[in-house]
Amino acid sequence: MDSLQTARLCAAFADDKKAEDIVLLDLRGLSPVTDFFVICTAGSPPQLRAIRDEIVSEMWRQHGLKPLFVDGAIDSQWIIVNFPNVLVHVQSEAMRSYYALEELWGDAARLRLSPEEGPGASDQAGTKRGSKAKAAPKAKAAPKAKAAPKAKAAPKAKAAPKAKAAPKAKAAPKAKAAPKAKAAPRR
Repeated sequence: MDSLQTARLCAAFADDKKAEDIVLLDLRGLSPVTDFFVICTAGSPPQLRAIRDEIVSEMWRQHGLKPLFVDGAIDSQWIIVNFPNVLVHVQSEAMRSYYALEELWGDAARLRLSPEEGPGASDQAGTKRGSKAKAAPKAKAAPKAKAAPKAKAAPKAKAAPKAKAAPKAKAAPKAKAAPKAKAAPRR
């Protein structure tokens, strides 16, 4: 099984557990670490666990493929399931919007979640649970503004003279030790 098939199967198993906003990114030629990202959103910690468990168990049961590792705790709201050349990111809505992996890997092509969705593998499509609608095309980045000319540095101020150290206080005389008490005789 090639890594694209693995990624699409992982996306399908995530969809079986009602994952939302499932995206498949093609990182071939962009990342030395992996070929594909499958990114999806879980609405709650139990759903996060269910999506992870479904992907891991069904990939093993149906295809004899175990992940290289699974990382992240349910409380972290982000779980990564690592198959050869495929990283599956299951995130809460908060983690997904904060880390914005799709934006971070904005040069990566978005792939169809299944070949049955139409001709060609790459079409910049993403889906919400159960929908086959194409995502809106990416907006082009605004041209970079020219850098403002550098401002002249302010002249350095003269250093203030060092203050004299206060004289050292004399140590208080040592108190005499109290005499030791005699131990009571034993009976």
